[in-house]
Amino acid sequence: MLFAFFLPAIALSRFGSKRKAAITDTDKRKARTARQVFANGGVAAACAVAYVLTRSPLLAAAFAGTLAAAAADTWGTELGTLARSTPRSIVNFRAVARGLSGGVTIAGTLAEIGGALVVGLIAWAVGIAPWWIVGVAGFAGALADSLFGATLQALRYCSRCQRLCETDPHLCGSATPVVRGWGAIDNDVVNALATITGAVAAGWIAALYTAAF
Repeated sequence: MLFAFFLPAIALSRFGSKRKAAITDTDKRKARTARQVFANGGVAAACAVAYVLTRSPLLAAAFAGTLAAAAADTWGTELGTLARSTPRSIVNFRAVARGLSGGVTIAGTLAEIGGALVVGLIAWAVGIAPWWIVGVAGFAGALADSLFGATLQALRYCSRCQRLCETDPHLCGSATPVVRGWGAIDNDVVNALATITGAVAAGWIAALYTAAF
């Protein structure tokens, strides 16, 4: 399950790396930190430990759902930023700068579905949960990531460069006040919320499926 997330993520991060390096207004391109790893994998680890203690199949599904959400978000980000179409806000469909959180494209959305399904199929193959439950939960987590990124995550403004960004200071060194969202909520927090959404969605759908059949 971990390989189903990490191996494609590594490959996709290297795909189109020169074009991605030109995106400088977001912190998504910085090197991985312990905080980022915890944001993407902390909920999965908690679900895994809880499953060992309880042997609940719902927690096993939740574990898979967190990884599917993380994979869907990663696929959407890595491939969506390369799309030629203009990203649109998931909230109001206005054009947003490439790479900023909350922006979506058709290519990125299809990539999210693909990432969620890959993890879902692996989860089904190893007997953790039905593939469609994990896939749906993963896509729900990716959608939540975009929604939280467009509403709760801090969006900042660099007066020197006269452009929106997500970093403080900006690449130019100027301080960037928050113009939308909460200053304490960055991309790592949004990623954690997305994996929580994936876990809850997978556990809830699995519970409904178990009760019905």
